[in-house]
Parts: sequence; C-alpha cells; structure tokens
Amino acid sequence: MVRRPLGNHHDGPDTLLVTSETEQTEPVAAETERLRELIASARVVLWDFDGPICRLFAGHSAERVARELVEWLAAGGLGGLLTVAEREHPDPHVVLRAVNRRHPRSDLVAELEERLTKEELRAVPTAMPTAYADPLIRTWTAVGARLAVATNNSPRTVRTYLADRDLISCFAPHIYGRTQNLHLLKPDPHCLNRALNAMGAAPSAALMIGDSATDFFAAQKAGVPFLGYARNTRKAGLLREAGVGDVVESFRPLLSLLRR
Repeated sequence: MVRRPLGNHHDGPDTLLVTSETEQTEPVAAETERLRELIASARVVLWDFDGPICRLFAGHSAERVARELVEWLAAGGLGGLLTVAEREHPDPHVVLRAVNRRHPRSDLVAELEERLTKEELRAVPTAMPTAYADPLIRTWTAVGARLAVATNNSPRTVRTYLADRDLISCFAPHIYGRTQNLHLLKPDPHCLNRALNAMGAAPSAALMIGDSATDFFAAQKAGVPFLGYARNTRKAGLLREAGVGDVVESFRPLLSLLRR
C-alpha cells in the first residue's frame, strides 16, 4: 500500500490509502486469463435467455404475471393447489412448477403454460437488451463459434425477441426452451443436452452462460463449463453462494477479448 497526499482537501484525513498498481492489476490479469481460457475452449456457446440476452420483463412485470396466473387458478376454484408461499412468489415459473407437481402433464398445466407464453410474448416489445450482449453474440458468431439458447422460457418468445433484434441467424435453429414436460426445466440439464446432441458437440467443448443457480446446476449435470452473468453485485453474490467460480458483471471484457 502507498499513501497519497490529498492536497488542500480539508473535509477528511490528509492522506488516502491507495492499493499499489501491482495489487490492483494481478487479480484483473488472472480474471482476464481465465476468461480467455473459457473462450478459447468454447466451440459451442449455450445461452440462457432472460438475463444474459435481455431482461424480458423489464417493462412488463413478472410479479404481475405471477399474480394473474394465481388469480386465474383461484377463479376456477383451484387456488388450493398452491401454498401461501407459492401464491405470493413473484416468479410465474414457481406457479407453473407447483401446479405441474400436483397435476403433471394435465390439460390444466397445458393451459397455464400457454397463458405464461402469451404473457412472455407481450413482454418482448419492452424487453431490455443486456448491455454488450448483441455485439458479443454477433462477434462470437463471426469468429466461428456456434450458438444455442437453452432456456426455461418459451422458444416462441425467444424466436420473437431474436428476430426483432436481427439476431435469429446467430442461433437458428438451435433454440431449446420450455415444453409441456415441465419436470425437464432447468436445473434439469434436458435443454442443454438437446442442444449438445443436435449440434454434435462434446460438453467439454461448450460453454454455458447463465444468470441463476438453476443454470449453473444444469450445466454441472451436463458436464458443461459455466460462466455466470450478474447485472449487479447482489446477483453476483447469489451466484457465488451457489458455487459459481467464474462470474462477470459486464460482457464488455468478453467482447474485448473476442475482438482481439
């Protein structure tokens, strides 16, 4: 550590502790090298959708969607299918999973899944692209990697968003999303395995980019290296608590490495 004079500043102490240049640069260099290794070994990149590619419900509240699904069930006399915690949860996927556990592969689950898909499609026009995601997707494609989406969202939603952003050619036809077999949603590795099998890729030659513990657990089960994306420090902390070793809070470093 070194002490740097603060000049004529009178509102605080007259010195400031500053980390030495070596102490600052060594962790950054190690992180950059780790990202370079992940990129170099990835012939196939599997993307989660809501989070790494965009914030789907940025302008269309996911909490409201969950509440409306609960209200629809209650109106049909089915509110008792959910616990109090499930009825109050802000994630519509929690409602969907809960009903599927009690009535797997039923017409009720199919109707509920279709309602959620329609809400996702309504959210597409106000979805917020993740910073640097679009150029990162295009650049990764340009340098020869093959990309796929492996998500718990509807594949119809993903295709609509990617087409609107003129990104569909970077992924098509490899978009693997939610089906009515809801027990196969992540953290089950089903959608990752579908992508790997369709692309003829070994798990070790792939990289999964996700923003949740369920993405990480699915990647672990599939044997795929994982890079966590977190849009803020709180989410980064949640990923690290789940055991994720490699986490970025911006895609800018990856984009810079690819462009070199």
